Amino acid sequence: MIKNVLVTAVEQHRPDVVVTDVRMPPTNTDDGLRAALEIRRRWPDIAVLVLSQYVEKRYAAKLLADRSEGVGYVLKDRVAQVEDFLDALDRIAAGSTALDPEVVRQLISATSHTDPLNRLTPRERDVLHHMAQGHTNAAIAERLHVSQSAVEKHINTIFDKLDLTHTTGYSRRVLAILQYLGS
Repeated sequence: MIKNVLVTAVEQHRPDVVVTDVRMPPTNTDDGLRAALEIRRRWPDIAVLVLSQYVEKRYAAKLLADRSEGVGYVLKDRVAQVEDFLDALDRIAAGSTALDPEVVRQLISATSHTDPLNRLTPRERDVLHHMAQGHTNAAIAERLHVSQSAVEKHINTIFDKLDLTHTTGYSRRVLAILQYLGS
């Protein structure tokens, strides 16, 4: 089974980054995703980039469920855009998150009208969108052409609107992203 081969190879070589496909032979089901989850569980310091032919929200949610650091979910057609692919690798290797823009777009479009995310202004949604892609506050500020303190204010407002209080042991940023991805 490919999962065992991949996990064994990671155990032997301890790479900085693992790139895998969601669906791998011989079953072409979710062996690659299961291997990625196992690698993240056993070696949390190894970054994992999962490739997929299609947007599968449940896979993205599973991948981000425990923690969002050092993980990416990118559509295979993005690999042909070498600069985007290398950017995703750099971000996850640095401990950030890399989500394909199409994954984020589809997750946004699935938001229902009763969703607490509907309380957010368009600018707050933009900030949360960039957070979900794994960008730092400084990178978000640069992309949105605002100050870093403006981004921090937006993020605190997002936390308030999503009822994310300071909870010991949980990152409000990760909880906001998970709520965003799960909607």
